[in-house]
Amino acid sequence: MPWSRGAAALAGKAGYTIGCLVAVLAMVVSGFGYYVKTSVASIGGSNAVSGSASTGAMNILLMGLESRTYWSGQPLPHSLTNAMHIGSIGGQATNTLIVLHIFAGGRKAVGFSIPRDDWVTFPKAYDGQTQGKIDQAYGFALAEKEQSLAGQGLTQGQVGYLGNEAGRRAEIATVQKLTGIKIDHFAELNLLGFYELAKVLGGVTVCLNEENGGQNLRDANSGFNAVADGYNLGKGGSQYLHLDAAQSLAFVRERDNLTNGDLDRTHRQQAVVDYVLWKLRHQGTFKDLSQLGSLLSVAKTYLVTDSGWNLLDFLPEMNALSGDNMTFKTLPIVGFQTIDGQSANVVNTEAIKHVVHQAFYPAPKPASHPGKHTASASPSTRASGGAAAQSVSASLDGAAATPTSSAPSATPTESNGPAGGAVTVNPNAPYGIPCVN
Repeated sequence: MPWSRGAAALAGKAGYTIGCLVAVLAMVVSGFGYYVKTSVASIGGSNAVSGSASTGAMNILLMGLESRTYWSGQPLPHSLTNAMHIGSIGGQATNTLIVLHIFAGGRKAVGFSIPRDDWVTFPKAYDGQTQGKIDQAYGFALAEKEQSLAGQGLTQGQVGYLGNEAGRRAEIATVQKLTGIKIDHFAELNLLGFYELAKVLGGVTVCLNEENGGQNLRDANSGFNAVADGYNLGKGGSQYLHLDAAQSLAFVRERDNLTNGDLDRTHRQQAVVDYVLWKLRHQGTFKDLSQLGSLLSVAKTYLVTDSGWNLLDFLPEMNALSGDNMTFKTLPIVGFQTIDGQSANVVNTEAIKHVVHQAFYPAPKPASHPGKHTASASPSTRASGGAAAQSVSASLDGAAATPTSSAPSATPTESNGPAGGAVTVNPNAPYGIPCVN
């Protein structure tokens, strides 16, 4: 199967997927009445998973679909693909995958980014393929389903819906097989949805490190250009940039010029999550009725969740979706290999299952004894999964700051190592975001 790293490069939409969920739910809490509740109730549309409660501990899969089409399957017009710098060539791969565990009562949440290049064995053959990259399960199953529906007199929209449903089921089953956990609910955003949400939210503020002589500052495939966005080459180092919608998309798509490729890119998507959550809570988004209406409209059009997930009932778990309570990591890999002509990540499935289970279902802490104190690492710094890259979400309670391309006052810890290393956050930094490569 032909594969192009440049054409297929896309990640980071999960930041806006989480942000949109938080925004929608917080609007209900804020009491915007019947209109908002009715709008929230209309979000959903998928039967890919069912039978799980909307409250209590749960596992959520966040998917970002590479699709250069509408949900109906109709190709996006050139005016849009040009504005987004994405071209017209691309598949239906889930190039963003984050599995998120929310502890009962919304005490905290732990998420794992799944590198899109992880080579896996599928639960069953999809379109004749029994193995492939984890992000390909969706596209293989979608193609197989749409081919089976040809000539049955269905509309393009019906074929598109059923094809996407097959893709969702396949991707969810593949993630369950890799991680050893059951997915209770999911949320999915396509490429156009990311772009439209980025416009509504006014873009993204990022803190960008310069690496390899500035190679990570520009990327022809994604269209990312940090210098044009205000990065000062003379100053160098770590600088804050505010990116518009198109450049936000380019920022999370770039990987070819990053030292650790897709692994570095997962740090970018995690930083986007932190910023979106900070913005939604600190910049008056919920007080602007016009912006609220636009956000709800985009959510209803582009955000897909399982129909059994009652977002209104989910409100008690909302505390977990904040920077204070949410931690992101990246699943470990063993190494790199060319398989069937594709650059792939080699993974140890049993090790991944262990890492995920330890994080999602930790053993109860032993009872403390009077007079005895045992030191232990905090959850945000404890090593897990060997090469697993860790991103500690920043507090969302920091003071607002004006976006600037000036370097931060305190030097953030940089990300290094074969899996990107640990990404830590200066607690006094604006926007509650880590600096990334």
